This record gives sequence, C-alpha cells and structure tokens, in this order.
Amino acid sequence: MIEILATLSASAAAGMRIGIPLLIIGLLQGSNLWSQVPILSHISPPILLGCLTSLSLIELLVSKKLWGQRLLQLIQLLMSPFVGAIMGLGVATATATPNWLIAIIGGLLALVLQLVQIGWFYRLRGLPLWAVFLQDTLCIALVLFAFDAPWQGGVIALIMLWFAVRSAKQWYDWCHKGRKGHRHRAWGMADK
Repeated sequence: MIEILATLSASAAAGMRIGIPLLIIGLLQGSNLWSQVPILSHISPPILLGCLTSLSLIELLVSKKLWGQRLLQLIQLLMSPFVGAIMGLGVATATATPNWLIAIIGGLLALVLQLVQIGWFYRLRGLPLWAVFLQDTLCIALVLFAFDAPWQGGVIALIMLWFAVRSAKQWYDWCHKGRKGHRHRAWGMADK
C-alpha cells in the first residue's frame, strides 16, 4: 500500500510540472542519477542533468507570465501522462502491482491533474501568481514525500484527485447554467 501511495505522490507532482519532478527524482538517487528510473536510465546522466535543469528553470521562470502559462500548458498536457508513468515506475521499486498498471495509473493521474489546471486557467483567465508558487512548492513537496513520507504524499495526491472531481462537477454546472441561460435568452428574443 505504501508503494502505491508513493506512486500517487510522484505522479501527482508530474501533473503540475514536467522537468522539476524528473530532476528531483534523479538527484535524490545520489550518485546513481536516474539509474533506477525507466527510460531515463538509458540517457547519459550529464546530458539529462543539463536538459532537466534547463527545463526546470524554464518552468519556474516562464510560468509566472500569462503567455508562459499558455505555452507550458500545451507542453505539459502532451508530456504529463508519460512523465507521470515514468515517475510512478521510478518510485515503485518493490511492489507486487504490475509495472504496466502503475504506469497507467501514474499517467492518468498526471493527465487529470493537468486538465484541471488548464480548466482553472481558462475559467480564471490565467492563474494568479500565488497559485503558480503553490504549484511549484506542492510539486517539490510531493516528490520529496514520495521518498520520505509516502503516506502523507499519497493522501495529498488523493485530496488533489478529489479536488479535480469536484472541479469537474463545478465546471459542468457552470456550463450547464450558461447554456440554459443562453437558451432562455434565445427563446425570449424569439418571442419578441
């Protein structure tokens, strides 16, 4: 159970950022640098370190501007399922759960959380700066929790999933009210 919670925690981090969680998971492995992480273990560590450090800095700096948030969302939407799967597999080392199932769960959780961010971005017409800083902090904390406190990290990931479900229901109600109001206005105009 602890392995599953650690997987959820790491995958939730990938649902917020791409480069930062991958960089942290490699650095936490000490001198082995990504040797236990699927796919990334086949890439030269110095090259991977340079690429992920650059990507992490870009994510941290560009996410503070509205145009940067839009650009990052496109990249993160495409990459989050893959990074979520890699993060889940990188954390779950000795679990009886099949690797393909861990990869699917991790990828889907990362994708769902990324979709929720995009939904809030468009609903609010841009994420406020405090929310971006909260994302960065939560992303780093979730990766650290996946290794040091998987129970707490998993619970935070499940709370985030609950928040995603609640957000989807609010958006459905918001859209449904908008269509119903639009229909009533259209009928009112037809009556005149």
